[in-house]
Amino acid sequence: MQPASCRALHYDFRLEIDGVLVSWAVPKGPTLDPAVKRGAFHVEDHPLDYFDFEGTIPRGQYGAGDVIVWDWGRFRAEATDDPGRAVRDGELKFELFGEKLRGRFTIVRTRGGRRPAGRE
Repeated sequence: MQPASCRALHYDFRLEIDGVLVSWAVPKGPTLDPAVKRGAFHVEDHPLDYFDFEGTIPRGQYGAGDVIVWDWGRFRAEATDDPGRAVRDGELKFELFGEKLRGRFTIVRTRGGRRPAGRE
């Protein structure tokens, strides 16, 4: 998960799926309280080269601002053997094993949610 400035400070949540970093912008950042739901907005996929990128993206470029890696870890998809398909279908359940963030999570596309360009 990486905080980055795009239009405003937010966290990028990225999962390696199907050879890319499938990405969501999370404006309020992560929560460990299961009763709290946070908005996560599906954005364009990132190449695997962005996995450990830290630095400053120049003003005027997409994602401009400071980028730091906030957490590292791995995940295990639940209820599917095809997490890419689960994302495309609108619901991914997974267990996260991060250094800071751990637990079971679900990302759900809501009624008004749109898929980023290039997605089925």
